Amino acid sequence: MKAVLHPGVERDLEQAAAFYEREGSPALAARFIAEYDRAITFLLAHSGTGTPSGDYRRIFPLAGFPYSIVYREMNYGIRILVVRHNRRRPDLGSHRR
Repeated sequence: MKAVLHPGVERDLEQAAAFYEREGSPALAARFIAEYDRAITFLLAHSGTGTPSGDYRRIFPLAGFPYSIVYREMNYGIRILVVRHNRRRPDLGSHRR
């Protein structure tokens, strides 16, 4: 099993981590990235646990942060489509495949 990222996901993560570093601290930004990594590891082991969201997508919230991972189950593992803020831009990445 593996996780394949949509090209926009790296930008999503960079922007969120930069916000937490700027408004909080480098340690907070590192915790955000660590939580993302933990969630990906969990999803690779349990890909069906996210909430179904139509168009074969699932949503999995990050613990302790107002962000969610939107992904699709694939025959090779999961495809991460977007990491989005739950309130600021909840429709971010809706066009990503």
